[in-house]
Amino acid sequence: MKNSGITVLVLVIMCVSFAAKAQFSLTGEYRPRTELSRGYKSLAIEDQKASLITSQRTRLNAMFKNEYIITSLVLQDVRQWGSQPQLVGNEDYALSVHEAWAEVLFSPRFSLKAGRQEVVYDDHRIFGNVGWAQQARSHDMAIFKYEDDIKLHFGVAHNENNDITNNIYNGPDAYKDLQFLWFNKSWDNSALSLMLLNNGVPYMQADEQKNRYGQTIGGRYTTLVEEVKLAGNLYWQTGKHVSGAKISALNVLFEAAYKNFVAGYERLSGTDYNETEKYKSFTPLYGTNHKFNGFMDYFYVGSHIGSVGLNDIYLKYKYTKDQFVFDAHLHYFGAAAEVAPDASNYLGTELDLSGKWIVNPFTSITLGYSTMFAGDSMEILKGGDSSVGQHWAYLMLSVTPSFIK
Repeated sequence: MKNSGITVLVLVIMCVSFAAKAQFSLTGEYRPRTELSRGYKSLAIEDQKASLITSQRTRLNAMFKNEYIITSLVLQDVRQWGSQPQLVGNEDYALSVHEAWAEVLFSPRFSLKAGRQEVVYDDHRIFGNVGWAQQARSHDMAIFKYEDDIKLHFGVAHNENNDITNNIYNGPDAYKDLQFLWFNKSWDNSALSLMLLNNGVPYMQADEQKNRYGQTIGGRYTTLVEEVKLAGNLYWQTGKHVSGAKISALNVLFEAAYKNFVAGYERLSGTDYNETEKYKSFTPLYGTNHKFNGFMDYFYVGSHIGSVGLNDIYLKYKYTKDQFVFDAHLHYFGAAAEVAPDASNYLGTELDLSGKWIVNPFTSITLGYSTMFAGDSMEILKGGDSSVGQHWAYLMLSVTPSFIK
């Protein structure tokens, strides 16, 4: 904790000394969130009591930029209220480094960004920072960039344990080796992105560790037709699952936005309950999954990976007036593969409501409520009781001061 504080102080002094020739900012974030849950992520049972927890994310963000380099350091503390004693006697609850990267600008078009960093592309479906989660997501990675009329990024990551006497990696992340290529081209009212991702997951063969590689190939297209914004995703996954099964999976999304309304359909393929030869479940890998398939996180947020997939038909509405924002989302969920013999593919209908009050440029308060009207087939996947009420609500305060800018 003390070392982290000294590091930040030295960084501030150094960056302020160069302020005349560079840009420097030091900002913060204080984000406590209280959640009331009875049926969040999994079905509640009859007579189950609701839980009430408060978690908090605290960040200190330092950014330095000049004509040669861009650097960022984000220190982060994430905790649940009550998890730390009032009288702290050790350093187990020290700060962590969420981001620590430097980008070297070789020319106006070429650069290299390396270090601990958030990786976000397009609509967050394949790569996202998972900003809703208090801890969020970042990668240890190097990204080579070319940006002109087109954008072309090549990213590479290789993870190892601390023991340098062997070549065995057993976590904590999902991959040992990863490479991706991202292409983007924009026109007046349209944009096209293409992604090729090679994801290497380790497994043991005798005393030797090897990787099984799965590939994600596809992209996203957006265009504006008069007042209607259209968007489409298409991703195909192939290669080998870590289990050894051949992957054959598909993700399709169609979406139309008009004024305050968004209507769409997304399909993530799944594996039938009795399928053994192929792995047909699409995995959204490192995306911001909370953003897509309902705020109650029944799907692809720590669960449902490798399951029966999902069909999601949704309608979203946003209303903004002055300092207030209101959102309402309605999702109709169905399985994309067979759940069980004679079981319905209908999983449930979810309603998500949220309202935000922007108190001032540095402060906002958000209140949300969600409920799931689950079908009987949800019990097969999640357990619990689909006939009882499933509810989740939260109240979040977000304060983002700018200390130096």
